[in-house]
Amino acid sequence: MARINSNYQKLQAGYLFPEIGRRVRAFAAENPSAKIIRLGIGDVVLPLPEPIITALKSASDEMSRKESFKGYGPEQGYDFLLNAVAAHYRAQGANVEADEVFISDGSKCDTANIQEIFATDNVIAVTDPVYPVYVDTNVMAGRTGMAETSGRYGKLVYLPTTAENNFDPPLPQGKVDIVYLCSPNNPTGAVMPRSSLEKWVRYAKENEAIILFDAAYEAFIREPGQVHSIYEIEGARDVAIEFRSLSKTAGFTGVRCAYTVVPKSLKARNDKGELVGMHGLWLRRQTTKFNGVSYPIQKAAEAVFSQAGKKAVQDNIDYYMENARIIREGLKEAGFTVYGGINAPYIWLKTPGNLGSWDFFDKLLREANVVGTPGAGFGSCGEGYFRLSAFGFRENVEEAVRRIRETVGK
Repeated sequence: MARINSNYQKLQAGYLFPEIGRRVRAFAAENPSAKIIRLGIGDVVLPLPEPIITALKSASDEMSRKESFKGYGPEQGYDFLLNAVAAHYRAQGANVEADEVFISDGSKCDTANIQEIFATDNVIAVTDPVYPVYVDTNVMAGRTGMAETSGRYGKLVYLPTTAENNFDPPLPQGKVDIVYLCSPNNPTGAVMPRSSLEKWVRYAKENEAIILFDAAYEAFIREPGQVHSIYEIEGARDVAIEFRSLSKTAGFTGVRCAYTVVPKSLKARNDKGELVGMHGLWLRRQTTKFNGVSYPIQKAAEAVFSQAGKKAVQDNIDYYMENARIIREGLKEAGFTVYGGINAPYIWLKTPGNLGSWDFFDKLLREANVVGTPGAGFGSCGEGYFRLSAFGFRENVEEAVRRIRETVGK
């Protein structure tokens, strides 16, 4: 009889967001007249900007003509988009070559799949709280061991990232091989300062470690002087892989396009102790398992980096960040302790009255008909916290803040 990958049975319950969906559906069925406002999962609501739609339509029209039809494209991505991404990096002060960029259908997929090119006995470090994909995919691969009563996995190294350390992850006590960092952070909304990233790059060099740097929300950074790419840090090209996404940046959650940078100078050791380039391994993985993003989608993505596209995308980002300001200031006035919402579209708040985060989820849903995300779903250090997303229509955001203040505010 065929046997399963038993590592899947080490996963804890369901994935966070389907569980939220289950509870909301149950509540809605019992309360059909409730007008539920969803500020939980970070899904965009504004339509794609006109420059992007124009490029998407034009490319789709090309597919209808014999002389311009495109079949299979290059797995790594079309040159026009690779060049646009590389130019964008250079404009941010990061040295990235076009052939170091890999186009994909989402950074969730890439941050999940990247672990395939690493040995299963690597020691993995994650922040706590953490985007669940980093943990769950390593559970599936067999790197984590069993979950303990605390919810943590015995073979993972957890880096507490809390208000006490300004949500800036500390270096591990011992040696790790791979570390996941996310800045601006999901879920806390915090941005890692340059000095911290410099410290992490030094650690990686000294310990032959690799940093997996998730910069999916870098376009939401508002404060000048903050780091957008880890490649702005000297030496980072030798120790880091970076992931970015157009999902939230350009409204591509339903369109699907992202990119990952694997520098050609990045190396790790094989079983014989020999240095091997990670770029070639990721290229081999992608050409074997991925047929590439469709031509019309890549043309739409190229338009994101045009002058008209940049302005239109920034207008949408400004809209969401004004939502974030409304949530942040409104909850502060209501007596909540609030973090984030300045350089990221997420607000991270302390639950009132020492309520557990799932208890607060249920209370908020029941009394205010507002959906957020329990902090405990991001790790044990997320217990007692709650995440609200700024991705919503203005009137819904304003109404949600009003309801929260009137029903569960201090």
